[in-house]
This record gives sequence, C-alpha cells and structure tokens, in this order.
Amino acid sequence: MCFDPIDVSESHIRREKEKARRLRKSHWWNARIEKGVCYYCGRRVGRENLTMDHVVPLARGGRSTKGNLVPACKDCNNRKRYLLPVEWEEYLKSPDGLQE
Repeated sequence: MCFDPIDVSESHIRREKEKARRLRKSHWWNARIEKGVCYYCGRRVGRENLTMDHVVPLARGGRSTKGNLVPACKDCNNRKRYLLPVEWEEYLKSPDGLQE
C-alpha cells in the first residue's frame, strides 16, 4: 500500500508526542488499559503489553486527543504504522495482512 504523506511539520509531531506522554500518565489512560485488551485485534495481552496508538497517525495529521488514542498490542501497533483506519481494514483483508 502506498503512503501519500501530507505536509506535517516536525513541530506538530513533537507537540503531539508531548501531549501523548502527558495523557499516558493520566487516570483516563490507566482506565483505558485496565482490561489489557488491544483495540484492534481484541486479544487480552495485559496492560503492560499495550502501547498507545494514534488511530489517525501523527504523520498523517492526527492529534493526541482522547478520541484519537487507543490501546494497541505491540504487534498491531507495529503492523498498523502510519495507516488510516480504512487503510488498516483493507490491509487486514489483503494477503499480506493475513500472513503476519
């Protein structure tokens, strides 16, 4: 799948990563990861194995807001990379998505 980058400044990404770091320490985030379930695959991996994922990636203009942050297992987060939700769904249906 081709990634067509938009012009996202480094300062935007830096600012949003800082917001994400603050949210990761919040009561809200602790409640989100309490059950230890990945948002994407639904597997119970334990809270210590969850990462914070931006549904709309920062590189695609996403923001570090509660509505754009979800707990994801490391496998899903690494595979999703910079994909938008619709692209992620297409990837999962593709032969490449089934192999991993």
